[in-house]
Amino acid sequence: MRKLETRTIVVASHNKGKIAEIADLIGPFGFSAKSAADLNFSEPDETGTTFEENAAIKALASAKASGLPALSDDSGLVIDALDGAPGVYTANWAETADGTRDFAMAMQKVEDALAERGASKPEDRTGRFVSVLCLAWPDGHVEYFRGEVEGTVVWPPRGASGFGYDPVFKPEGYDTTFGEMSADEKHGWKHGDAFALSHRARAFKKFVETCLEA
Repeated sequence: MRKLETRTIVVASHNKGKIAEIADLIGPFGFSAKSAADLNFSEPDETGTTFEENAAIKALASAKASGLPALSDDSGLVIDALDGAPGVYTANWAETADGTRDFAMAMQKVEDALAERGASKPEDRTGRFVSVLCLAWPDGHVEYFRGEVEGTVVWPPRGASGFGYDPVFKPEGYDTTFGEMSADEKHGWKHGDAFALSHRARAFKKFVETCLEA
């Protein structure tokens, strides 16, 4: 495993919600970070069929364009009753004809697909959020950190916090959705804590333990 020797990195994302979450997580470590969107980098085509492949595509593109280490996240909602969909295509399910993303539409699409499968009971609506962080260096070296959180898909959507599919995902052991939680509640983790709740916080905890701590 390669340690991160600099605190200057690029967050390889154009997703405002994701950029904000990663900024919240890296802030306590004294990072100086700009996003790929801030630097006007073009978005690479995510042609991978796994979270790892797509995360690497984004991180390597930003690392090579900036000459700095770059941290990317590829994440999605994996629903058992839908044979793992939307999975790596989680963001694609939200795409509209004009190229923007409508997650209210995407959540409705998930609900319609579950209804077609007759998945109405909580035990039939299980799934997980998956996050894969990729840290890439300009020389092409990459490190991966995967986090998952189990839960169920609820309907109707609940809460206006978070982003994406958060309002329909209730993590296991909780009565509230990610959309009803504050950022601190959703992550459930700060440096030094043993517990992390969200998929992204769990992946980030591994990143910290592997690349930042001695």
